[in-house]
Amino acid sequence: PELGKSSFDLMGALYGFQPWQMFEARLILESHLAALAAERGKEEHHTALSEEVTEMYAAFDKPAEYLIHDVSFHRIIARASGNPILAAIMETVTSALYDRRRKTVERSIDLRESAELHREIYKAIRARKPAEASRLMEKHLRLAEAAQGMEDANPPQRKKAASAEPRS
Repeated sequence: PELGKSSFDLMGALYGFQPWQMFEARLILESHLAALAAERGKEEHHTALSEEVTEMYAAFDKPAEYLIHDVSFHRIIARASGNPILAAIMETVTSALYDRRRKTVERSIDLRESAELHREIYKAIRARKPAEASRLMEKHLRLAEAAQGMEDANPPQRKKAASAEPRS
């Protein structure tokens, strides 16, 4: 059974979750999930992670599509941990994250750096290096938090309408 995203949204509305609190929770949860995935992940998880990284590289010019593969990558790591309770919690967190991030992802500045870190996380998991996977996930999430802050701070630029003045 999944924890309800609507319950998480309600708790967020009631308690006023702040973005830094979401990242703090993700740091604690996901760095450990990456380590567990390195210890327990199966070939099917490695294959799925590899496919998501490949799709991230193919979506640099399509941030909304990139985000879908990014979220999928994190969900696969949660499943690879072998702990269905943690995977259910992560599912709730990634759903909330996706809902928030899809509103700002078009303002992303450098998806290449993010994809590179995902690739490094995948390699550490595949090589069964839990400490490295955890360290890289923490690095990724700290950079993601900074990038999210920049996306939030930079409102979307509206395209100027073509001038209505007649040409001379």
